[in-house]
Amino acid sequence: QVQLVESGGGLVQPGGSLRLSCVTSGLDFNLYIMSWYRQAPGKGRQMVASISAGGDQTNYDKSVKGRFTISRDAVKRIVYLQMDNLKPDDTAVYYCKARRGSRENWGQGTQVTVSS
Repeated sequence: QVQLVESGGGLVQPGGSLRLSCVTSGLDFNLYIMSWYRQAPGKGRQMVASISAGGDQTNYDKSVKGRFTISRDAVKRIVYLQMDNLKPDDTAVYYCKARRGSRENWGQGTQVTVSS
């Protein structure tokens, strides 16, 4: 059974940093494209960052480019999202997604709140 478990969210002041982790199990990690999405209150789910199965290609939404970094550890089967210079608009529930072809699996999400 595929499981994705996010952690690392919390309350942080503007300008601060957080690192989210997504621990995976039950899947062949090295064959999956991994992504982070977020959903703010009253808004749809938005792709934040993605990383290729081999880890050599990354993509970012323009709103986070230069501030967020996605990475993956093939041995630990974990994907990370390093978030720096956080802004109040980054407040959302952050979700991890694993995709291989038409197959998708999601985590339960972790709350990130940026406020002074």
